[in-house]
Formats: sequence, C-alpha cells, structure tokens
Amino acid sequence: MLDTGTSSSCDKLSSISISPLMPSSSLIEFIDTALSCTSDFALSYSDSKQKWLIRKHLLSLIQDYPTFTLSTDTFFHDDGTTVNLIQATGHLHVANHTPSIPLTIWIHENYPLMPPMVYVLSYSTSSIHLDHPFVHSSGATSSPYLQTWEFPRCNLTELVHNLVRIFSRDHPFVCSPAASFTHPSLTSKMEALDRLSGMLHYDTIVLLAQTEDEMEDLYNLQPEMVKRNDIIASMIVELEHERMNLTHKVKNLMNQADVLVNWLRVNDAKSHGKKLEDDDIAFVAGDEDSRLLIESLATDSAIEDSMYALDKAVEQGVVSFDAYLKQVRMLAREQFFLRAKLVKLRDPLAFSIGLERD
Repeated sequence: MLDTGTSSSCDKLSSISISPLMPSSSLIEFIDTALSCTSDFALSYSDSKQKWLIRKHLLSLIQDYPTFTLSTDTFFHDDGTTVNLIQATGHLHVANHTPSIPLTIWIHENYPLMPPMVYVLSYSTSSIHLDHPFVHSSGATSSPYLQTWEFPRCNLTELVHNLVRIFSRDHPFVCSPAASFTHPSLTSKMEALDRLSGMLHYDTIVLLAQTEDEMEDLYNLQPEMVKRNDIIASMIVELEHERMNLTHKVKNLMNQADVLVNWLRVNDAKSHGKKLEDDDIAFVAGDEDSRLLIESLATDSAIEDSMYALDKAVEQGVVSFDAYLKQVRMLAREQFFLRAKLVKLRDPLAFSIGLERD
C-alpha cells in the first residue's frame, strides 16, 4: 500500500529528487510520498491501480538504469493545460565513441494507457542534428515504440531499451548515415519497425530535397513561360488581324467578281448560256487548200485510231482475225489515197498540176 505521507513532505516534492546512490528504501519512500500527496502539489494520477503500476515501473526503470533520478514538476501540454507529473531524468550511454544523451521522461497523467513524453536535452556544445528520424530539434522524441504504445506490452524499461537501440544506430548529436539502419543484427519486430521508420524518414528527406529542387527550377522557369505566353498571345492577335484583313479582301474580290459577271452578262450575252452549233468552226481555215488539209489530217488521225482499236479488239478476242484483216485492208487503202492527197496539198505546185490533169 502507498503511504499517505504528510502535508509538509508534499510541499517539498516539487524540489526533491532522488539519486540512485540513495538507499532503495528512500527511493521507495519518495515514490510513495509523491503518489499519495493530496496537497496543492498533488500529482495528476487519480486511480490507485494506476499509481501502483507507476510505482512498479519506476522501480524497474531505476533498477536497470541507475543513472536516472526522479522528481516532480509541472508539465505544460500543447493545448495549454498544466499537470503535475513525475519525471525521470538521466543520461543514456549508447557507445564509447559518442557522447551520452541527456534524457527526460515525463510519466503521462493517463499512464500506462498513454505513452510517456520523452525529451532529449541538448548540450551547450552539442545540438540535435537536423532531420533526425526520431528526435525533433526541440528535443521531443517520437519513436515507433511510442507511436505503437500499448499496455501491457509496453513499459518504461522497454522504452528506454528501445531508445538505446535506435540512438546507437542514429545518435541525436552525431549525424549518422541512413545505411546504419540496415544492420543485420536487427531481427525483432520492433527493431525492424525502427529500421523501416528510419529508412523511410531519410528517403523522405531525399525526396523532399529533390522536390524542392524541382520546384525551384519550375519557379525559375515561370518568368520564361510568362514571356512565351505573352509572345504567343501577341502572335494570336496578329493572326486574328490578318484573318480579318483576308476576310475583308475576299469580300471585296467577290463583290468585284459580281460586278464583272454582271458587266459580261450585259455586254457579251453570247459568252453565257449559248453554245456554238458547230465546234469545228472554232478552227477556221484561211482558204480552200487549208480547209482540205485540215479535213485530211483529221481523217488520217481517225483512221489511225480505228486501226489501233481493231488491234485491241483482236487481242481481246472481240473481232475475228478474218474480219480484222478485211477492215485493216479497207482502212489501209483509204489511208493510202488520203496520204497521197496530203502530199499534194503540202506541195502547191504538185497540187496545181494534179488539178489541171483532173
């Protein structure tokens, strides 16, 4: 059972701290007095079973880590509320070549249902390195063990064990490479979770840095894009003006074409709606000889076309070979006399002699 304590001892709790070098009975007496105090300095732990668990866990913590000391003080939550809590303060020694880590553990008023609040205290000569995966620059510590806190699986002693492991991989005052989280000895589920959290944290930092660089490049590109946008807008305006000018010119040309068509309709009616009765009169001969020459040349061309058509008809089997020979002989005979006539027409002297003989 917890000792109820006295009023005078309660008044002194806010300034009392217990060293591990003191007898265990004094340590137990301090814890019992602090938890049973009912004065203005009474702690914010209300349930008797809760107080008994806190007492048990604090004694276990001091037994495993005797460098920690206990005291009581006022804690300010982020929402502004104040509570009187027990705090354990000490130094964690994680490696021979690194400095010890000053640590303060506040026992939450709803402990063990809520995890403790852990803070790393900076030295005057050493500060918490930037981008630590578990320790904020203010000292507030948040590890996967705290984030997944669950009673009765979790307690103060195991919490400090976990802090020693993760700080040995990534010391708050010494910048460690992210590769330290891939140590093959990390086999437990919690250690694997710590490793994964650390790797994801550093990967996120790299990704954020790359994203910031890309955003900076895009920001620098923005003035050029604005300039190009202005150029394109100017080109669009110019093209629109050109389109309007061309439309105006087309309308003018159409109006002029209408005027020309109306003029032709009035002044040259023969050129619209009336065909020549005989297309041959488009080629008018200058005299009788020229007329005969034109007619003979036309007839000769017609004979050539007929003979070519007969050749194709024979090849395709449309006309028999006997009929083909008969027609070709007739056309050839006619062409012979026609070409003889053409020779006379092209030679005026011979033509005149031929006429006299006729």
